[in-house]
Order: sequence, then structure tokens, then C-alpha cells
Amino acid sequence: MTTSPKALTLVKDPDRLEARLKEIPPEPGVYFMRDTADNILYIGKSKKLRARVRSYFRDDHDRNPRIALMVMQVAEIEFIVTDTEAEALALEANLIKQHQPHFNVLLKDDKKYPYLCVTWSEEYPRIFITRKRRLGKGKDRYYGPYVDVHALRSTLRLVKRIFPLRQRPQPLFKDRPCLNYDIGRCLGVCQKIVSAEDYRKMILKVVMIFQGRTTELEAMLTQQMEKSAEELNFEYAARLRDQIRGLQALTADQKVALPDDTVSRDAIALMADDHHACVQLFQIRAGRLVGRLGFVADAQSGTPGAILQRVLEEHYSTVESVEIPAEILTQHELPEHEILAEFLSQRKGRKVAMYVPQRQSKAELIEMVERNAGYELARTQRFADRNNQAMLDLATILDLPDLPHRIEGYDISHIQGSDAVASQVVFVDGIPAKQHYRHYKIKTPTVRSGHSDDFASMAEVIRRRFRKYEGGRSQAEGKDFNYRPKSSILSSSKDDFPDLVMIDGGKGQLSAVVEVLREMNLLGDVRVVSLAKQREEIFLPGESLPLTTDAEQPGVQLLRRLRDEAHRFAVSFHRQQRSDRMRRSRLDEIPGLGHHRQKQLLAHFRSIDYLREASPTQIAEVPGIGPKMAQQIYDYFHPNQAGGAIDSVGAGLEST
Repeated sequence: MTTSPKALTLVKDPDRLEARLKEIPPEPGVYFMRDTADNILYIGKSKKLRARVRSYFRDDHDRNPRIALMVMQVAEIEFIVTDTEAEALALEANLIKQHQPHFNVLLKDDKKYPYLCVTWSEEYPRIFITRKRRLGKGKDRYYGPYVDVHALRSTLRLVKRIFPLRQRPQPLFKDRPCLNYDIGRCLGVCQKIVSAEDYRKMILKVVMIFQGRTTELEAMLTQQMEKSAEELNFEYAARLRDQIRGLQALTADQKVALPDDTVSRDAIALMADDHHACVQLFQIRAGRLVGRLGFVADAQSGTPGAILQRVLEEHYSTVESVEIPAEILTQHELPEHEILAEFLSQRKGRKVAMYVPQRQSKAELIEMVERNAGYELARTQRFADRNNQAMLDLATILDLPDLPHRIEGYDISHIQGSDAVASQVVFVDGIPAKQHYRHYKIKTPTVRSGHSDDFASMAEVIRRRFRKYEGGRSQAEGKDFNYRPKSSILSSSKDDFPDLVMIDGGKGQLSAVVEVLREMNLLGDVRVVSLAKQREEIFLPGESLPLTTDAEQPGVQLLRRLRDEAHRFAVSFHRQQRSDRMRRSRLDEIPGLGHHRQKQLLAHFRSIDYLREASPTQIAEVPGIGPKMAQQIYDYFHPNQAGGAIDSVGAGLEST
């Protein structure tokens, strides 16, 4: 049997490795590391490609364990040559965003810190706080992540008092503005009383606050206020005066003592243990601390300088050019600070200086950032210790051989059998992993409106969840599940097999699940328990009595958090399904109105109530709805008017 060229990794084929390294030119560019399955493991950049790539394959006992693990998987190396180092950095950033290679994932816990989102993709942009990192549309802008969520919420509340912003994601009324317009908190966006152009101009002013350009905004508003006063537009001038006072109150207590207050600068530092590296980035503009951003990185991903460089590269690749400061202070020397400085200078259009301060006030600033990073690291350690203690206690309670790193929880939600759904939630190391959450619509024929069967519903969900492992986990692991892992390095997590499954319910639900697992020959592979609601009792398969536990001990509290999250997730999905069904049920009664046009109607009018109030002409404005169908929809919601018109005509003929 002939071995294909990529069946062996490069470290196991020294001749092919040496030949490949000689093909790489000593020029600036970007390189790709691929595994035997042709997945991208890592994307990097260098001003000398050959030297950088060769350094990975030297016998270096001090090499980072994470990188050593990656090198063992490399089966192919590709590269793209660029003209300059700055171009290589920009290209690397774009490729990492596109491919998300496993070994490029530096920042951890994506939802630890919140972001501020401005939805420029909408005609009238909204401003809100979110923990979903850059998952919106391409035109939307994100600021953060902010360490102090309380301060961020307070700032946003104050901003909404200073500027009359859009307050609601959807209009409260169809034909009139809400109370926010009457009290001056909104410009009547829902009824388009203000033009989109004027509203966007105001949003641009608000964005300047979160870009750290408050001083510039104050000067702009002051100039507009003086001009309005000269033109005798005193009402508008008074409004601008109030906005200026609000901005001054917003930044009153944020002064940072530095000799050259006119320089905009960022200061970055970290504190790390064996697992986590907590990074803090202080944004200082005109001597004021305008933002404190936080990141959590994998401490094993590189040296402190390399971690700081990657954080800065990821952060500045997503900001606008006006947000890049003139000066960046770093705690450690960055391995490629020249490339980063050139890249930022090109984006900003002026020189960006980078320093590692050693004395006086700038060094004290770095020390202050480092202290704050230390506090965040201590907080992260306490959180991790609590989770480890809970998993250890749970392993002791259930007599597990290892810590249950991946725990799955299941719950059923319905109203007397109608709109029955199930939830699957996942905790990894005691932390909710929402990317692994799943919904299930119950398909069992016996479960219908007026007839519920939680045992059959739970059995169905477990069967669907583990059907790819049917016949035994050891046999199923060798099968092709019609998907490819992101990287062969993740072979240990190629499957998503849980260490523990928790069922929300008592002995009945547990027995139904055990019977399904026995039929699938998985009972020996899946460790399953149930948690009853009334007394927080834990039941094991085959045991008639619950385990002797304390409801407040850490392991039981972990199961309770998992159970509550599964319940919340199931109920929210059930409500969504019920709401969709109730909206569809009314429109289903209209002849000739298919599912697609129903969706268009609901997207246009937002609710059945608004649709009921619309005239035939307004209904006909919806794409795909002609005048005849519009009249038919109107008549459906106003049967008495249509019948009354016919009756009156008939009465008139009779009297004649």
C-alpha cells in the first residue's frame, strides 16, 4: 500500500521537511500550517518567512508545549509573500478571522466581558450592550470588551439622557410615538419623525464618546452652541449646553496624572498563572481614562510579550483609525513591535510610537494597569477554584473515576402536550458553553395537544442525541459522522461525548432514559443521573432511593445550576414555538396565503394586531401581496364591515 505524501507529518519525514523549508523564501509574508486532514492549524506572519518557519522545527527544549504539540501535527506548509511586514500583519489578521485556526485562538471566554454594539446596518442605528463578540452584520461596530460592566451601563444610561436616542428595538405603537418622544428622550424614530440622515449624525456624536474622543466632542458642541446663540436659536443652544454639561459630568472623575495630557495613549499589561493570562488595556485620551478593556488569554500560548502583541493585533484590527492612539505603552517588549508600529502608523496616517517605560509617571501607569490585571486574575482564579471544587465534589458524590469536564443537562417544556420541546445545555469545566446548546422539537406521535408524555419525550431526545453512537461508543468512534473536526489535534474531543448526563426529573424520567441507552448498547458508556425538583434529590440508575446529599454542597449546586439553565433554555424555546404557532394559526385560515407570504406580512407589520388595523392599501404594500389578496386579508379581519355593506345594499334595493 502506497502512503500519500500528506499521510505523514513533516517531523516524521525529515527529507520532505527540509525540501519544503528550502522552498520558502526569506521575504515578508504569511505562512499556513496544515494537518494531515488539510485543516489549517496555524496562520502566522514574519518579515523573514524561511527563518521563522524553520525555527518551529529546531530541537528546542524551551519551546512552548502548545507550539510543540502543534508542530507534531504539521503535514504541509504554505505561504503568501507580501511587499512589507505591515501588509503581512494585515493579511494575517484577515485570514485568521476567516479561518479561525485552532492554535491562533488566543483569547478565551468570549462572553466574560461585554461589548457595546452600534447597529449601523439598520436605517436608524441602535446602541446596546452585548456579550456576543462580533456576531452581527458587517456594518455593525463593536467597542470593548469593557471590564466594568456596571460603569458601562451607567455610561450608557447617562448617554441616553444626554442624547435623544432610539429606546426600543421595535415600535410600541403602529401609528404614534411612545412616551419617550413626548418627554424628549427619543426623536420619534418609530414613526420616522426625524430623518435617518439627521439621526445618524447624532449617533456619530455618541460614538465619539466610546472612541475616547469626548474632548473633541465637547469642543464641537461648544462651537455649535455659540453659533446657535448668535443665530438666536436659543432653544437648540440650551439643548447643546445641557449635552456639554452631561459630557463633563461623565468624565469628571476620570483624570489620570501624566505630564503630557494632550497625547492619546493606550497602556497594556498582564498578570498570568499556569493557565490564565488576564490582560488589561487602559485607554487614556487628553489625560482622562476613557476606557478599561479586558481580555483573558491562554497562558500557555506564548511568552508575555507574544500574548500582549497578539492582543494588540486583534484589538486594533477591529477599531477605526481615529481610535488608534499616538502612543502605546507595553509592560513587556513585543517580539515584533516594529511590524505592529508600522501597520498602525499606516492605518492612522501618522506615526504611532511604542514604548516599554522604565521610569517616572509612564512606568507608574504600567504598574497601575498591571495591578488591575492582577485583581482580575485573582477573580478568575477564585471562579476556577469554585468550579474545580464543585466538579471534585460531584465526582465524589457519584463515584466518578475522573472530573466531569463536560456535563449535559436535559429538560422538557410544553403546555398539556402542545408545542412540546426539549433543551440540551452543556457545562464545560463548570461554565456554560452556549455554543454547544441544542433545541429539540418533540416528534413522538403520542405527544400532542391535550396529551403529554414526559417519559416518551425524554426518551426520544436521548435517542436522537446519541444515535450516532448506537451499538457502543468504542464501535461508533471509528465511523464517519459526516463532519470533519477543525483540527486533528482535537482528536480527543472529536466526538462531543459527555462525562455526565443530568436529566431534569425523578425516577420515571431516569428509567425512560436508561431503557433507551440499554437498547442502544450505551448504558455502560453514558453516566446518567436525574435531579428531582422538590427536594433536590439525585437518583442513580437502578437505585430506588436518592443519594444522601446536602442541597447546599458544591457538587449539588453545580447540578442545580445546570438544571436551572436547562429549564430556562427549554421554556424560552417553548414560548417562541407557541408564539409562532399562535401567529401562524390566524393567517393559516386565510385561503391562498402561503407560509412565505405569511412571513413577509409578519415581518412588515410585526404583529397580528398591526395587520388587523391596516387598510387594504397598506397591506398591498407588502412584497408579494397584490390588491386582491390584500382585500381578502382585510375582509378576513373585518367580516362585519364586509357583511354590513352587502346588507345595506340589499336593504336599499328592497325599499326601492
